[in-house]
Amino acid sequence: MLDQFSRTQLLIGKEGIDKLSSARVAVFGIGGVGGYVCEALVRSGVGAFDLIDDDKVCLTNLNRQILATRKTVGKYKAEVMAERMREINPNVDIRIHKCFFLPENADDFPFEEYSYIIDAVDTVTAKLEIIMRAKAKKVPIISAMGAGNKLDAGRMQIADIYDTKVCPLARVMRYELRKKGVQELKVVYSDEIPTRPIEDMSISCRTHCICPPDAKHKCTERRDIPGSTAFVPAVAGLLIAGEVVKDITTGYHKAKKRR
Repeated sequence: MLDQFSRTQLLIGKEGIDKLSSARVAVFGIGGVGGYVCEALVRSGVGAFDLIDDDKVCLTNLNRQILATRKTVGKYKAEVMAERMREINPNVDIRIHKCFFLPENADDFPFEEYSYIIDAVDTVTAKLEIIMRAKAKKVPIISAMGAGNKLDAGRMQIADIYDTKVCPLARVMRYELRKKGVQELKVVYSDEIPTRPIEDMSISCRTHCICPPDAKHKCTERRDIPGSTAFVPAVAGLLIAGEVVKDITTGYHKAKKRR
C-alpha cells in the first residue's frame, strides 16, 4: 500500500521500514545538528523518539536550526521539534525531556530502551556520561564533534574517534575516552581548521544578550561563542541520520578505520 515512506521502502525494503518503525532513538541536544537528525529520522520512518534539551529557541538560532522560525523564538526546542515531527508523521511516539543532561540526572533516562543514541550536546562532561551509559547498556551511539567555526560542509565525515584529526573537541574527547578505556566510538567530525570568529562587539552576545529572561544557559555564561552557518551543522546532522538508518536496518557498523 502506498504511504509516506514508500519511496524509502524502494531502497531498504519492507523489512527495513519495519525495523525503523519499531526503533526508539534518543536524541540528546536538539540544536543545529540534533534538529536535522530528528528531521531526517522522522521522515525516514523511525517510530519513537526521546528528545532531550532544556534550551529555548533564540533569535540567533535562525541562521542554522531547522526548528527555529520567528514564530518559535522563546519556545522550548524539544517541544517545537516534537510538534514539527508530528506534523510529518502523526503516528510518531515522542517523549520530551525538558532538561539539561548531566551525570546527576542520568538515572532518569531509560538507556536500555533505546535502539540508538545520538549525542549532539555541547559539553564534554555530558557527552562523556552519555557515551559511557550507552556503552554500559550496549546501545549503539554516534557522537557529534564540533560544527562551530567551520565553513566547509564537505569536510564533515564519519569516523572512529581515534581516527579524527584537527577538531579541538575530538582531541579532548579522544583523551578523556582513552582514560576511561573506551576502545571505539563512531563520530561525525570535520578535519577543517576552525575559523577564528571576528571580534565584533556590535553583534556579540557578550554585550547584546537576547536570551529569554528565564533562560537557564545564557550565551554570556559560555567561555566561547562560536560562529556558525546554515549548512555545516545541517550536513553533520544528515550524516548522523544516514548512519543511524543504515545501522538500524542492516546491523550496526563500526566506523571505518583510516588505512
